[in-house]
Formats: sequence, C-alpha cells, structure tokens
Amino acid sequence: MLSQVKGLSRHFTEESLRAYLVDRSARRDDGCLIVCGYGDRRGVYQKVAGRAWAHITAYVVFVGGYDPRLDVHHLCGVPDCIEPTHLQQVTHAENCGNRTQQPLCRNGHEREIDPTTGRYRKVCRQCNSDAQRRWRVRQAAEVAAARAAYGRQAS
Repeated sequence: MLSQVKGLSRHFTEESLRAYLVDRSARRDDGCLIVCGYGDRRGVYQKVAGRAWAHITAYVVFVGGYDPRLDVHHLCGVPDCIEPTHLQQVTHAENCGNRTQQPLCRNGHEREIDPTTGRYRKVCRQCNSDAQRRWRVRQAAEVAAARAAYGRQAS
C-alpha cells in the first residue's frame, strides 16, 4: 500500500510512518491535526517522509484503501490537516468543484466579475497595473544606467 504513494521514502513501514506523522503534528481546538512538515509556512500543503504529501500519507496510514487515481480532499478546508476524519478520496473533478473563489485578491483588492463567464477574474486588474508600473520603473532605471555607462545622458 505504501508503494503507491509518490515520493515516499522506502525505509518507512506503516507503523513507523504512523508514529512519524503523530510526532510531527499538533491538535488544534477545532479538531484539526496540523502537521509540521518541511518549511515554516503554515496553511499550505506540507511534505513529509521524503517528498510525499502529508495528507496523502496520513490517508494511507490512518484510513487505508488508498486509490492513487483519486485525490485526497480535506473536508475541513485546512491544507496542512492530517486528521483522518477530515480526509476523503474524491475524483479530481469533484475536488476542483469544491473550491470557492474568493471575492478579494491576495492583496485585498476587490475582484471583478468577468461578464462572459459570470465568475471572478483570475487576475486582479489593480495588482496587474501595479506590477506593470513597477516593471516600467525598473526598465527605465536599467536604461538610464546603461546610457550612463556609455557616457550618454538620459533623455
């Protein structure tokens, strides 16, 4: 069963992997069992035990009956949760269908609704405009520096 998990170190047995996951996790007040995997970013999918995703290895070890053709979905919506009762296997289409679009972009701007699809736009216009402005400033500084290096004045 463990051989079906992509990226999992081969030296683990089911018992050692179960102990490894329990040692690296902490229980939250809302019932989620949060794993501390690679990196210091919380709230993102965590990798443990080689290069395997923690929630997939937890499903294999704690729940069983893992089908590699299906996705492991978090019922609680917390990506780094490995609580067995919060995990279920669904098709990729079901997993994508459960996602909701946020009304704000990651920088806090209101997202517009695309009139052709009726959904929020993927790219925030304000963030895109700000990024283009920063790029133009960088490009102008590089051109001015290159002209100065050749002894020409910036115009």
